[in-house]
Amino acid sequence: MRIGLDVMGGDFAPDAIIEGAVDSLQYLSDNEKLVLIGDEKSIFSKLKKMQIESSLFDIVHTSEIIEMAEHPAKAFSQKKDSSIAVGYAMLKNGAIEGFCSAGNTGAMLVGASYTVNVIPGVLRPALATLLPCIDNRNSVILDVGLNPDCKPEVLLQYGILGSIYAKYVLGKDKPTVGLINIGEEETKGTPAVKAAYEMMKEHPALNFVGNLEGNNLFRETMTDVIVCDGFVGNVILKQGEAFHHIYKSRNLKDSFFDRLDFENIGGTPIVGINANVVIGHGISKRKAIMNMVLQTRAVVHANLAQKIKEAI
Repeated sequence: MRIGLDVMGGDFAPDAIIEGAVDSLQYLSDNEKLVLIGDEKSIFSKLKKMQIESSLFDIVHTSEIIEMAEHPAKAFSQKKDSSIAVGYAMLKNGAIEGFCSAGNTGAMLVGASYTVNVIPGVLRPALATLLPCIDNRNSVILDVGLNPDCKPEVLLQYGILGSIYAKYVLGKDKPTVGLINIGEEETKGTPAVKAAYEMMKEHPALNFVGNLEGNNLFRETMTDVIVCDGFVGNVILKQGEAFHHIYKSRNLKDSFFDRLDFENIGGTPIVGINANVVIGHGISKRKAIMNMVLQTRAVVHANLAQKIKEAI
């Protein structure tokens, strides 16, 4: 397995990216290789400073960088030798099996659409991430920011995509699916959510258990798959980060709240495209980068993209 890592993307690139890459080596097996994609001078210099042999990695030189504030589509089309563009090209031609970056999120999404493409039959790809539960489980929630306004059939398909993720990445045999709403009753919610409820209830491939209210999140009553549009999902995701920040700022210690730290999760896979891609937080530092690499490895091991193709 070869995993591509964008060394030049992120607020603390390239140093934090390379540090995280080095930390991930202890968890990779002999048949797993990390490919560092970026300015080779910067990469060699940092590895030398850390006293790490460059031969532990494959290094692919690129001469351009898509900055965090650049226009995604324009930058991706114009900067063909950027670390993001080269990473996607390698992914498309099979030179790597997975690709991850903490760089420009828009450019990563544009790259997914322009190169590896959406799986035929998938209405809208989604960003999926893990949400911790107090009984030590993890659930997958989608979408968390890609599509802020979804039609009922898209929400239905998110339930299917999330179930595939929960089964093959989280190891859930028959994952339960819940739909975020303002009440448990079928009649609650917006027209789109109410219509999605009816569709999910009738779908034979879903283990749908009904509506899930906000006060069920993080608890033992939380389902394995949480479905919502990207607007709601992003609010939930950022709320979890806020809880962790408040808890940490008060010098409190609890293992559950540590699981809300985005650094322990690493990144969010793009679910529904023809390849395995994980996007990290732009402010990712050493620990977050390491976990982003390991999450990409887990998605590749699960052969998630192929499993979704077969299901759809």
